[in-house]
Amino acid sequence: MDGKDGRFSRRRQCLGLLVGGALAGLVAPLWAQTGSRRSSLRIVVPFAAGGTSDLVARLLAKHLPEVLGQTVMVDNRTGASGNIGIASVARAQPDGGTVLLVSSSFVTNPALHPEGGLYDPIKQFAPVGLVVTSPDVIVVRADSPFHSLQDLVDASRTRADGLTYSTPGTGNSVHLGGELLWQRTGGHFLHVPYAGAAPALVAVLGGQVDCGLTSLPAARPHLDSGVLRALAVGSRERWPTLPDVPTVGQTGVSDYQSETLQAMFAPVGLPEQEVLRLNTALRQVLAKDDIRKALVDQGFVVVGSSPQALAQRVAEEVPRWAAVARAANVRLD
Repeated sequence: MDGKDGRFSRRRQCLGLLVGGALAGLVAPLWAQTGSRRSSLRIVVPFAAGGTSDLVARLLAKHLPEVLGQTVMVDNRTGASGNIGIASVARAQPDGGTVLLVSSSFVTNPALHPEGGLYDPIKQFAPVGLVVTSPDVIVVRADSPFHSLQDLVDASRTRADGLTYSTPGTGNSVHLGGELLWQRTGGHFLHVPYAGAAPALVAVLGGQVDCGLTSLPAARPHLDSGVLRALAVGSRERWPTLPDVPTVGQTGVSDYQSETLQAMFAPVGLPEQEVLRLNTALRQVLAKDDIRKALVDQGFVVVGSSPQALAQRVAEEVPRWAAVARAANVRLD
């Protein structure tokens, strides 16, 4: 190699180093922004283990690593009707390492606080996708004397102190759906809230309360085993796997629907490309036949929406449940 060729070779090497360094400078910040180099993803569930949100989160945690290439873990942070866990995600860094899997209480809680609550469901979160919905269900013990919703309501009217019912917490959509139901039927019921669907159902099983309202997936194992009996479901139509259970509407309550949403959110500020990456992974998991079947069999309607569709749903649900809460005078002081 002569001197001239040597100079050209050295120039090419220097140019390559410069270009490589420039590209690294561009790519590294992108990785840092999207969080794609993080080795793990934490799904915060603001309710107790065994509840509906927890069931969905653990199913996703099992299958998302195949798509995301990350370890996925579930972090149950309970308390204050879900506010503690939800607020912790609102304060988390928008780096792709933390998401929230939450029920409809996400949109109901802020309206129940005199000062507006611990978080803003619209301003402090980036919607990732609506995962599933499920109808709410009214359940009693298998040996209960109540065999229909009308039996339950009639008994509540005749007893001096009424009847008691459990829900997975105060102010969530299940509770507010119950309050709306008793208003429509003239029932006399005392609300007994619990920290999640699992303990609320244990109270029904143990006879601490007369009945319970919860999402169908949370109650499904107990219905299948025969220890609980469903009196009615809050969906518009009868549930396919519970053909003998009427809807609330079929019992004579007009224009009634109560369902629980399960949705994924990230802290606001997460870059759009990372939100889309999470949404794509979520949809890929929900598109698998075995996973869809497992969810449907448990009582879910599989949705897998876009971030935009979830944002629109939140914008509609916030004022809707705020109006119900005001009518029922439900507050979280």
